[in-house]
Amino acid sequence: MKLVIQIPCYNEEDTLPQTIQDLPRALPGVDEIETLVVDDGSTDRTAEVAQALGIDHITRLRQNCGLAHAFLAGLESALQAGADIIVNTDADNQYWGEDIGRLVQPILDGQADIVVGDRGVAVLEHFSPLKRLLQRLGSWVVEQAAGIPIPDATSGFRAFTREAALRLTVLSEYTYTLETLIQAGMRRLTVVFVPVRTNPQTRPSRLIRSTPAFLVTQAVTILRFYMMYRPLRIFMIIGGLLVAGGVTLGLRFLYYYVLGAGTGKVQSLILAAILTIVGFQTGLIGLIADLVRLNRKMLEETLYRVRRVDLEAGEKDALGK
Repeated sequence: MKLVIQIPCYNEEDTLPQTIQDLPRALPGVDEIETLVVDDGSTDRTAEVAQALGIDHITRLRQNCGLAHAFLAGLESALQAGADIIVNTDADNQYWGEDIGRLVQPILDGQADIVVGDRGVAVLEHFSPLKRLLQRLGSWVVEQAAGIPIPDATSGFRAFTREAALRLTVLSEYTYTLETLIQAGMRRLTVVFVPVRTNPQTRPSRLIRSTPAFLVTQAVTILRFYMMYRPLRIFMIIGGLLVAGGVTLGLRFLYYYVLGAGTGKVQSLILAAILTIVGFQTGLIGLIADLVRLNRKMLEETLYRVRRVDLEAGEKDALGK
């Protein structure tokens, strides 16, 4: 059983040494532990520091592509390195390295495909009250989209089986945390949350420049993923509300018409017709979007099979050499 610990990095020459120092060198049930650093176009000496620290694998991106892209590049590199289990952690030493054992244990026991470290966002001291509230709200919304209990949707401290890593597709340029959970729920992967500990904050978050920006970005990201993975539900809800409004106005007009006072209520009839037509059109858009979702699902299955074939072919070539 081979474990690869991947660490996406962007200008982390100062924090990377402590992060690496805290990583476990051996774990029960794991035969090999290797480390992988993904240098996301750093402008400092991150790659050189990683090499000096004896990192087993270093993947360098030519320019800064963002956390989501670096995460996906790390998964691909870890799979090519022969990983049976992949753990993703942050380079800023946010998480306790020794808690990696907690993450991988459910996978070793055959109880999970993905394990997420639950930071207990409702009680984290370095989170402001507003940020705690937003974290809980965001986790609840993602939970509705994924259909699985999610106490901490934005935690990046995660473990994946080889099979789960092959099936994940990250389309977001902002973050992978929300999208992968929704995908896991859609694909019936078993997701387990385990409590983990965090270290004091070493630097301000680069993903959250301000609370308003964080709120807007999270809301847009969640809405986008929800519409991507559950389009029929959201369009039918919107269409149903529009049709209900049209029917209500239509009944209002009919009521006054029966009483002989319908002459001055023509505006209600016109608005009722508009709302009803737009509502039906919205429902039709939902049906089309659901067909697109099914087509994307088939494409994702094809991509999974191609990845698997390429990986197996690479492993055979390596054994042949």
